[in-house]
Amino acid sequence: MAISRAQLLKELLPGLNALFGLEYSRYGEEHKEIYAIESSERSFEEETKLSGFSAAPVKNEGAAIAYDNAQEAWTARYNHETIAMGFSITEEAIEDNLYDSLSSRYTKALARGMAYTKQVKAASILNNAFSSQYVYGDGVALCSTAHPLVSGGTNSNRPSTGVDLNETSLEAAVIQIAAWTDERGLLIAAKPRKLIIPPSLQFVATRLLETSLRVGTTDNDINALKNNGSIPDGFAINHWLTDTNAWFLTTDVPNGLKHFVRMPMATSMDGDFDTGNVRYKARERYAFGVSDPLGIYGSPGST
Repeated sequence: MAISRAQLLKELLPGLNALFGLEYSRYGEEHKEIYAIESSERSFEEETKLSGFSAAPVKNEGAAIAYDNAQEAWTARYNHETIAMGFSITEEAIEDNLYDSLSSRYTKALARGMAYTKQVKAASILNNAFSSQYVYGDGVALCSTAHPLVSGGTNSNRPSTGVDLNETSLEAAVIQIAAWTDERGLLIAAKPRKLIIPPSLQFVATRLLETSLRVGTTDNDINALKNNGSIPDGFAINHWLTDTNAWFLTTDVPNGLKHFVRMPMATSMDGDFDTGNVRYKARERYAFGVSDPLGIYGSPGST
């Protein structure tokens, strides 16, 4: 439906002092704190995890050497989605000198809507991280206590029972991440990088990561998390996280959470011959997903 004069009667009358409602500030591209961004030239992308070799056994004198087999573990697939929206202005509104103000104002609103959609889609991966209805290449939820390994073991990238963000739970997460192994059970020396939190936990995160002494005690102990540089990139707030208790740690494990850009956002306009209306649209194509779930650790909180 085109924007017509009937929808903008006040703008046609004298005495209008101000128009408001479209000038709000907006949060930035918070998905960049979570996802590695890559370009794509295909309709979809696939990434396959490989299994290496197990620890080398002892070769007894005179015995034959042991041979091991390499194999593929599983494959992650990224299906691009096309996101598009637009608006049009009637010929009559253009004739009555509303074109300049409308095109400038609503192209900005169009960009705002597109940016908002991207942040919602990016955050949905974390918002559904603990749900068994959303599984990835290894067949389990993003944050699970039982990511299966080729060796028959498992990795866990969440606590066995959801815990709130505090000194104890954060230290336990750092220890748990250090114990992760590859597909054949060899330690991978993983480390956390950044804490991702909803706005409700920003003050807790500040006290945990930025104070010199331990939080909430009368002891004169150092803050080991800060002193050890356990979370080297600090914390980032994501305003699209829906659970006010959930928190996440990104890690240095390569090929974790990825954002593939098939087509960056582009805008265009044209005139419709039959109606004389001018149409505007914005369009982009991308995918958010997970290759290696060890790229993140998460807890849903205790409630």
